[in-house]
Amino acid sequence: MSTEIKNLEPQSLWNNFAKLNAVPRPSKKEERVIAFAKKFGEDLGLETIVDEIGNVIIKKPGTAGMENRTTVVMQSHLDMVHQKNADTDFDFNSQGIQMFVDGDWVKAKGTTLGADNGIGVAAIMAVLESTDIAHPPIEALFTIDEETGMTGAMGLKGGLLDGKIMLNLDTEDDDELTIGCAGGIDVTAEGTYATENISGLKCYKIGIKGLTGGHSGMDIHKGRANANKLMNRLLFGLHKNIDLGIHSIDGGSLRNAIPRESFAVVAIKEEDGGAFNNYIETFANTLQAEYNTTDPENTVILEYHDEVVTVMSKDFQGKLLRSIYACPNGIYRMSPDIEDLVQTSNNLARVAVQNGAYKILCLTRSSVDSEKTDEAQAIVSTFELMGAKVTLEGGYPGWTPKPGAAIVKIMADLYRELFKEEPNVNACHAGLECGILGTNYPDMEMISFGPNIRGAHSPDEKAQISSVQKFWGYLLETLKRIP
Repeated sequence: MSTEIKNLEPQSLWNNFAKLNAVPRPSKKEERVIAFAKKFGEDLGLETIVDEIGNVIIKKPGTAGMENRTTVVMQSHLDMVHQKNADTDFDFNSQGIQMFVDGDWVKAKGTTLGADNGIGVAAIMAVLESTDIAHPPIEALFTIDEETGMTGAMGLKGGLLDGKIMLNLDTEDDDELTIGCAGGIDVTAEGTYATENISGLKCYKIGIKGLTGGHSGMDIHKGRANANKLMNRLLFGLHKNIDLGIHSIDGGSLRNAIPRESFAVVAIKEEDGGAFNNYIETFANTLQAEYNTTDPENTVILEYHDEVVTVMSKDFQGKLLRSIYACPNGIYRMSPDIEDLVQTSNNLARVAVQNGAYKILCLTRSSVDSEKTDEAQAIVSTFELMGAKVTLEGGYPGWTPKPGAAIVKIMADLYRELFKEEPNVNACHAGLECGILGTNYPDMEMISFGPNIRGAHSPDEKAQISSVQKFWGYLLETLKRIP
C-alpha cells in the first residue's frame, strides 16, 4: 500500500480504497473482488450475503440510540473500467492499480484509477468497520458488472433488502445531488466480408492517438473527438481520392468510454504515395484546428507496416465506411424539460475489422425509453443497409426523478447548512443503477452523490482529495440526520 495514499484524510476511507485497488476487478471478472468484499464483512462479524449473481450485501445494526431509525441502503459497484494508455505496460487481470498523489489529486500511472466507483465502496467499508460513527441500521449493497451491462443490479431480487432509503455513492461532482438518470441499450453490428489478395503494394499503419476520451454519458456533451469517427473520416477521404486497400481497423474499447485511439493497416500503390502522405498531413492539421480545445494532444501517426496479403473487397470497404460515417454519435437530443441535460445520445465505442470478420459496438442512452428505442433503430437501420446482423441487448431503464422525496429535502437542506450554497439537484446522463434497483424496490427513496472525480473511464481519471474530505463529512452528517 502506498504510504502517501495511506496517510491521506480520512484515513479509514483511503486505506480501504488502497486495499480495494490492490484487487483486480474488471467487469465480468469480479470473482476476486466478490471474495474480498465477502471476507471483509465476515471478518467484521456482520451478516454477509452473496446472492446468486454475485452481489454482496453486508448488514450492520444501528449504533446506540439509532437502532430503530429507518434502515439505509448504502450502494456502490465493485467493478471498474479498465483503460490504459497504449504505451503503458500493465496487466489489469493480475496487477493492482498503481496510485500516486499529485497536489490535491490522486491519480494512477497510465491507467484508470478506479475511483469510479471505488471511492464509494471504500466509504461504505469505512462506515461498516467503524466503532465511533453514528448511523442508523445499514445495508451495504455492493453490486457487480455496473460498467458493462448492470447485470448485478438487474439480477438483484426483491426481498433481500429492508431499507427504505438508498444512498448511491456514484456521482462525480461534489455539489450535485442526483435524483434521476438515463437508461441505455447496447447495439452490436457484426458480420463477415470478402477479402482480396494483393501483392507488391506499400503497407502502412495509421493511428489516431492522444484524444481526451472520457465517460460516454457524463462527458458526451463536451464535444470531445471520437477516434472511431475520426479514423473513418480519414479512411473515407483516402478511399475517395486514391486506390486504397484496408487490411484492418482496430479502434476504441469499452462501450461506456469515448474512444481515444484507433489504428488501421492499409495498402496503396507506390505511385499514390505522394497523394496519400499529403492527404494525411492535411487531415492531421485539420484535426489540430478542429479539436485544439477539447483534444489538444490529438496526433495522427503514420509508419511503415509489414506487407499484408489481403485487404477487404472494394464493395465491402465502401459500404463499411459509409455506414460508420452515417452512424449517429454524440448528442441526439437535449432535454426540453431539464436545462442542460442530454436526453439521448450514442457512443460509437468499438470498431474491429480484420481477417474477414467485423464487429461494431455502440451504447445508446436516454432518459426517455421511447427515444432510446428510436435512436437505436436508426443505428440498426444504418448497419442493416450494409448487410450486418444487428442485435439490441442489455437494455436497462432510466431512473425517474422524484424531487419531492424526503431524502432529497434532508440532503439539500443539510448541504445548504454545511456549505452555505445551493446544491445542484439534477438528473444525469450516466447510467446509474437506481432505476434498475427501483424495479424490485419501488417504494425505496433514492439519491446519488459523491466527490469530484475527473476523467472517469480514461487513464486521466483522478479523484480530488479535498473533495473526498467534503464528501465524507457530508455522508457522515447525512447518516445522523436520517430519522
